[in-house]
Amino acid sequence: MVKIAVDAMGGDYAPKVVIEGVIEAIRRFDVFVYLVGPAESLKADLAKYKKFDSSRIEIVAADEIIEMHEQPAAAIRKKRNSSINVGIGLCKEGKADAFFSAGNTGAVVCSATLKLGLLEGIERPGIAIVMPNLIGVSLIIDAGANIDPKPMHLVQYGLMGSAYYEHILGKTRPTIGLLNVGEEESKGTEFMKETYQLLEQSPVNFIGNVEGKDIFSGNCDVIVCDGFVGNVTLKVAESISETIAYFLRKELLSSIWGKLGYLLARPCFKRFKKQVDYSEYGGAPLLGVDGVVIIGHGRSNVKAVMNAIRFAKEEVERHINESITEQAKKLLAKV
Repeated sequence: MVKIAVDAMGGDYAPKVVIEGVIEAIRRFDVFVYLVGPAESLKADLAKYKKFDSSRIEIVAADEIIEMHEQPAAAIRKKRNSSINVGIGLCKEGKADAFFSAGNTGAVVCSATLKLGLLEGIERPGIAIVMPNLIGVSLIIDAGANIDPKPMHLVQYGLMGSAYYEHILGKTRPTIGLLNVGEEESKGTEFMKETYQLLEQSPVNFIGNVEGKDIFSGNCDVIVCDGFVGNVTLKVAESISETIAYFLRKELLSSIWGKLGYLLARPCFKRFKKQVDYSEYGGAPLLGVDGVVIIGHGRSNVKAVMNAIRFAKEEVERHINESITEQAKKLLAKV
């Protein structure tokens, strides 16, 4: 049974939605959960729920909480007994196979990097985000772990994204593209040109530069970028989907005929919502650290927490890190 440490205090709606997501996860999946946070408070909260296997949840005491606004590195050093530090510590000790948090992203990245270390051949971790496209899904890496990378770091993102796409999303030899301002090899800054050359020499299935439109076209499976660009891309994409849904609903409900059309098309809207709903994937893997770490959206709901635990379980069972290490060795042999 896969054992997963869950930060009970991470996210805008913690601990309530985290607890409910954990309970739903143990009902559906073969997992054991370490629920990390203030022990007495969590015991009282868990006691409110009935009809779940309490033997598959263990509360681990962590009296400090790292808030969203806190500076990550300083908070990790100062709050050693935080739910993030304690949860990742369970992975370091070998008690837990994976860790999930919807809390302070920077703090999770910092703690995981310091406590777990990095895989052999990997110099910086990267956050991978799954985005829907016209024919399936695209994987963007990095979405915020490293905003000032070197060209070789982006090459490493490419091989990590390739391994994840193959083992979790099920496509052999996925295509890898470099997010740039144009498709031509000569486009972009010197940094981008150097990255392009290194990706061409790497063992991944590199198809060249891709543009923003390719994120949703399905022309490329894994899209590589630095954490600054990736995080902005993610936030813009989330905002666009929410804005489209708002205006569409507003217009449809503005007249009798529109309301009738909305009722008839309701199943279609539900399917659309499912395709763009971040909670379907639950969280983003932090690839490159020597362990399985999933980072959730700050607004994670019960469904998102449940699915994050599911993906953590799958990542453990499919041995993603072994594949990444193997790819990194091939890359080092070529450099």
